[in-house]
Amino acid sequence: MRPVYTLRRAALEEMIRAANEAAPEEACGLLFGAERHIQSAMATANRAKDPLRHFEIDPASLIAAHRAARAGGPAIVGYFHSHPNGLDSPSAADQASAAGDGRVWAIVARGRITLWKDAPSGFEPLSYDTVEG
Repeated sequence: MRPVYTLRRAALEEMIRAANEAAPEEACGLLFGAERHIQSAMATANRAKDPLRHFEIDPASLIAAHRAARAGGPAIVGYFHSHPNGLDSPSAADQASAAGDGRVWAIVARGRITLWKDAPSGFEPLSYDTVEG
């Protein structure tokens, strides 16, 4: 299968770093880029009531990122979070909170990253290549 997305190595490393630092809680954050390229990742605070089992991206960080994008900054292409339990696919909680808006969800589990499209019909796996720039 031909890769659908490219993921900049620095973004991959940032997601893994955030997951390692947050463990045993779930890490979460935003993905920035354009089209089918993820240029960068930014960790945010996890505001979930139970961060050991769920994630909620800090609303202030999300609003600030949307404002920055409208002002000409990088576009939000998706979100990331970690699964400290090691499962690298969307959980039942992920399915329940998905918006079906077509954005990318990256899941970090055991130092690996999987990408998923939040499609109206449910999560669809995405392939990717890691690139330097």
